[in-house]
Amino acid sequence: MRNIWTICRRELYAYFVSPIAWVLLAIFAVLSGYFTFLISSEFVRAGFESQLQGQSFPMNLNEQVIAPLFSNAAVISLFLIPLISMRLFAEEKRQGTIELLVTSPVHEAEIIIGKWLSAVLMFCALLAVLAIDYSFLFFYGKPDWKPVATGFLGMVLQAGCLLALGTFISTLTKNQIVAGAVGFALALLLYILNWTTSFGNSDTVQFLNYVSIVSHLDSFTRGVIDTKDILYYCSMIFLGLFLTSRSLESLRWRA
Repeated sequence: MRNIWTICRRELYAYFVSPIAWVLLAIFAVLSGYFTFLISSEFVRAGFESQLQGQSFPMNLNEQVIAPLFSNAAVISLFLIPLISMRLFAEEKRQGTIELLVTSPVHEAEIIIGKWLSAVLMFCALLAVLAIDYSFLFFYGKPDWKPVATGFLGMVLQAGCLLALGTFISTLTKNQIVAGAVGFALALLLYILNWTTSFGNSDTVQFLNYVSIVSHLDSFTRGVIDTKDILYYCSMIFLGLFLTSRSLESLRWRA
């Protein structure tokens, strides 16, 4: 455990001493702030219009503001998560330190988990910005906190899944741009798989919908923690880290 935390701290330090962390935080802050303002303004406008017209318009802050904000944050994450994971092993290969890393006395699993955990914590730093946006909603309104808490949990699990797959991709190349591009393509594919539901309800369509990351996040944003969603994300994280382990093992034998 000590080695995992040491590697994690080293990687987090590398994020924040470079422009990567600050650029990602700035991008996420601007985009999440813009969507928070846009959706909140529309919610307030609809409420005022319904009052002026004497209509009984159902106002639900969680369903009409917070859930869409989580959906938008998930889309933004598709672009930012590959930028977090692309350097994890690609940078080691570019600098020529990957051989020293895989032949070090540190256990292979500790290296993988330490690097992956640092990427997850980096993403949690982005979510802290979103939490600041939500704090204004709690200050001026009274949303239910449970869907917010489960929504953040779903975002972390989804990010952990994509970061695990991105970690594996990072072991395949020493070019960070290539690792980022392939990671984004894979994240986008997993995001749009649920679009196949418009083509019917066959077993294949249901399988593709289950593989999609979107269908599992929706439950969390509604305040529902379903076992099948937890199992999906944990399985995808395990798959990504397992593939990373196999890739590093091949590097160890070549080294």
